[in-house]
Amino acid sequence: MTTTPTSKKLQRFFSQYKILTLLFAIVVIWAFFGQISDGAFLTPRNFSNLLRQMAITGMLASGMVFIIISGEIDLSVGAMLGLLGGVAAIMDYTYHVPMAVTVATVIVLGVLIGLWNGYLVAYARVPSFIVTLSGFLAFRGILLGITKGTTVPLESPGLVLIGQGYLPIMFGNILAIVVFVLLAVLAFKTRAGRAQHGLAIAPMWQDTAKLAAVAVMIAGFVITLNQYEGIPVPVLVTLIILGVFSFMANKMVFGRRIYSIGSNIEATRLSGVNVRAIKLVVFAIMGLMCAFAGLTTTARLSAASPSAGNLGELDAIASCYIGGASSRGGVGTVYGALIGALIMASLDNGMSMLGVDSFWQMIVKGSILLLAVWVDVVSGAGGDR
Repeated sequence: MTTTPTSKKLQRFFSQYKILTLLFAIVVIWAFFGQISDGAFLTPRNFSNLLRQMAITGMLASGMVFIIISGEIDLSVGAMLGLLGGVAAIMDYTYHVPMAVTVATVIVLGVLIGLWNGYLVAYARVPSFIVTLSGFLAFRGILLGITKGTTVPLESPGLVLIGQGYLPIMFGNILAIVVFVLLAVLAFKTRAGRAQHGLAIAPMWQDTAKLAAVAVMIAGFVITLNQYEGIPVPVLVTLIILGVFSFMANKMVFGRRIYSIGSNIEATRLSGVNVRAIKLVVFAIMGLMCAFAGLTTTARLSAASPSAGNLGELDAIASCYIGGASSRGGVGTVYGALIGALIMASLDNGMSMLGVDSFWQMIVKGSILLLAVWVDVVSGAGGDR
């Protein structure tokens, strides 16, 4: 197939400036909804609510991006979220189990379900589409059965804080300073490492400008949230996941092997990598993220609903693709998935605030997902990282 000059320009543009394009899209979306809502969309209270919405999708997308990078898919995460949240509510309300035991049980159950999915995909060699589609149906059915189709409330104040709590303002300020210092140390350590190995180094002013921009973003983030109640606990958890998973993807052998599997599974297997074990762990991580998201959803609503997590898998998958993951595997980042989740949450929040009918909301999100995959195809992102 002949590549035209225009398509070459699109390839270079989207490959080099994908994240900047997504950030610009967020600015445009926020400006649009802010203008249409007479500023109500941009208030600290709505911004806090928007980020709490994003946190749940972000947790799912953080696990889903590794699934997609490895060349697989998981359609069961929304139903798994609902099931695990329902288990938490039943343990708390019906059986009055201590909070610590409830949380630990839900986390272990999530990992075990993820391991089961991973075993069927990696060792039993059942296509992930079929395994997780069956899980989607089974988990939703189990949830309806254990809740008897009714809402189950929460009693434990500690569990409620998981979804509704806020960090003390002073603690949030200290945390922001610590995060910036860590990023600065990491940036200069990276410069020193590249210099030590004789690699090209960007001019100092560029790294300094990047750190200054990061400082402004962190300050704006914290100041805005402090004008309402502070940093929401779910947002803090999501940011911790971002840091841990980004480190795992970029600095650990395990993370690089996930990319290798998605890029060329046969070459990775022939190089001696245990592909099956890597995929097993990736699905276990997805189960862990479903446990976090299930606990957060139930805590945020102070109850478990039989419909909790409905279409959550689609939002998570869409977030990954919007954030730069490739439908061909081998490409994607955790921070890109979270930016995609922020775009999805912004659209949901803004359209709901304006009273847009739900069918229009689904049409808009579906169109954006199609656009994101088209950009992936045009930019040729699946061919390199």
